[in-house]
Amino acid sequence: MSTFLPAARRSPSPRDEDNLPSLLPDFCSLPMALGLVLYGELLAILFTLVSVNALSEFWGQLGPLSVLVLAIVLGSATLLCLLRRPLRALDGRVAVALALVVVVAAALLMTSLAVWLLPWAGNGGLLPDDGPRGLLIRAGLTSAIVGAIMLRYLYLHSQWREQVEAVANARFQTLQARIRPHFLFNSMNTIASLTQTNPRLAEEVTEDLADLFRASLATDAISATLGQELELIRRYLNIESHRLGERMSVAWDLVDLPGDAPLPPLILQPLVENAVYHGIQPSPEPGRIDIVGRCRRGMVDLCIRNSLPDPELAVGMHRKGNHMAVENVVQRMDAMFHGSARVTHECDDREYLVRLVFPYPWRY
Repeated sequence: MSTFLPAARRSPSPRDEDNLPSLLPDFCSLPMALGLVLYGELLAILFTLVSVNALSEFWGQLGPLSVLVLAIVLGSATLLCLLRRPLRALDGRVAVALALVVVVAAALLMTSLAVWLLPWAGNGGLLPDDGPRGLLIRAGLTSAIVGAIMLRYLYLHSQWREQVEAVANARFQTLQARIRPHFLFNSMNTIASLTQTNPRLAEEVTEDLADLFRASLATDAISATLGQELELIRRYLNIESHRLGERMSVAWDLVDLPGDAPLPPLILQPLVENAVYHGIQPSPEPGRIDIVGRCRRGMVDLCIRNSLPDPELAVGMHRKGNHMAVENVVQRMDAMFHGSARVTHECDDREYLVRLVFPYPWRY
């Protein structure tokens, strides 16, 4: 019988530099670039509104000022993107200080190029009364102030993200503590009943249970893989199938799923356990669990669907338990994928569905 074990931990290699924690965001990402363009244009509008010129000159001044601000913003982002690896290898405070220097240097460079390449900038109200020298001083000081405020915001955002991950990890530990006794009691009851009717099958279920708990007890792992999580729920459903017999049928429809796709550990087992506990177990009629997975256009789409018993015939069915498990999964997926994953659930009178959509490949 194959044994499922968590991967051994290893020390970071040069390839893992991009995965090291940093106070600076990924300036190479498209969402970051689009956000910087938006905030840069808002900043240009703000500068135009607070200028001493009349409002009738607003649009004439906004044009050249927008070109300058966006050039500074995109130039700074480009330099920080190119320097991403060296900055991540430094201490956080040193990296932030150097990033601020890069922003100021980019502002001075782009301002000089704007004055040289845009001779109409003076007519557009871009140059102050003290000429290009005054514009350079203003650009340097403004970029230093705005850059410091932005980097401070990014630092606070990083601290908030660490707190979210800490809370999600604490919820994960609590969830494990709740899952183990409940599942263990059901499994032991199954084994006890099999020892009298089928000792060989009881031995097989005991080995499956040992492998399952060996994986779930690996609490030091910060991430697992999709292949490991699917193997975990296969073992869980195999054990439950011996307890429920013909009352439960499981259909697997997994096509081209990347087994090495990262996931939070023990993320699927609570959802499958809820499908059994709230969907199959209370029903006097046979129930069904469908597990469907696809990987398309860089996104993994995984659905867990289970039938629901007739409310008039069901005994001990609690929908609230489903919601608690899904909320926990949402928080843990968000903490790992930083808002790039989606967890949705749908419910009607006869069916409950949970869908996980997350990117692959994923760069931390």
